[in-house]
Amino acid sequence: QVQLMESGGGSVQAGESLRLSCTASGLNFEHYVLGWFRQAPGKEREGVSSITWTGDSTFYADSVKGRFTISRDNAKMTFYLRMDSLKPEDTAMYYCAAGLGPYGGRWYAEDEYKYWGQGTQVTVSS
Repeated sequence: QVQLMESGGGSVQAGESLRLSCTASGLNFEHYVLGWFRQAPGKEREGVSSITWTGDSTFYADSVKGRFTISRDNAKMTFYLRMDSLKPEDTAMYYCAAGLGPYGGRWYAEDEYKYWGQGTQVTVSS
């Protein structure tokens, strides 16, 4: 069956960096568009970033533009979210997701993604 497994979360100070990884199994990885979402306590889950099949297009939420970078390695069936200059408001559970696409412009919509990981916690203290 399809599995997505996140890793790399943790607790850091504001201004520090983390790199999240999501490794997939059970699917034809290069056929999927990939996304990162997050959910903070008491808030709805939101799209953070997404990357298309070959990595030629990437998308970011306004709140993370210039600080986060998404990438993928199709040979390793893994994609990443590099998070720099972390802020306390980035504290959330982070989820990776995979979908067949194309989004039609809705890269941030949960219903564009079929498979989801279990989540990894990121905590940023001031």
